[in-house]
Amino acid sequence: MKTIEGYYLIEPKNLFWRPANLMRIPNADYLERTGSENLSARLWRLPPRSASTLHKHIRQEEFYFVLEGVGRMRVGEETLTVSKYGGVLVGPEKLRQVFNDTDAEVLWLIIGAPEELELLQGAKSKIDLAVIYPVDPKQLPKELAGVEWPPKE
Repeated sequence: MKTIEGYYLIEPKNLFWRPANLMRIPNADYLERTGSENLSARLWRLPPRSASTLHKHIRQEEFYFVLEGVGRMRVGEETLTVSKYGGVLVGPEKLRQVFNDTDAEVLWLIIGAPEELELLQGAKSKIDLAVIYPVDPKQLPKELAGVEWPPKE
């Protein structure tokens, strides 16, 4: 993996917010324009009664940090509550999912390393997604029983 030369200043006005493919959670990738091959960093804005995908990684560790609200996540079989400015580091092999079972929006900053280049748009090699999603990635945690997410389009 190559390292960047110099630095990149990323202004909030330059962030591109978009819904994630499977679960439609608004997110903004801080590093997509930098070309970093070592690190990923993304903001995730979880609406009330929503969840991200249930997934794991090949080799990437992820650090989950709550910027606004009270974060909830499951790691393996455990459910964690993460207060504002709290964080959780998760190893690659653990299934994980952030979710919001409250009536207020929650903002997460999720940083991962090393970047899994196979998962980036335009990747030269393709990966079997069953490695990342060994179970139904759209399944919701028990705390969201009866909720329909993602919303119908």
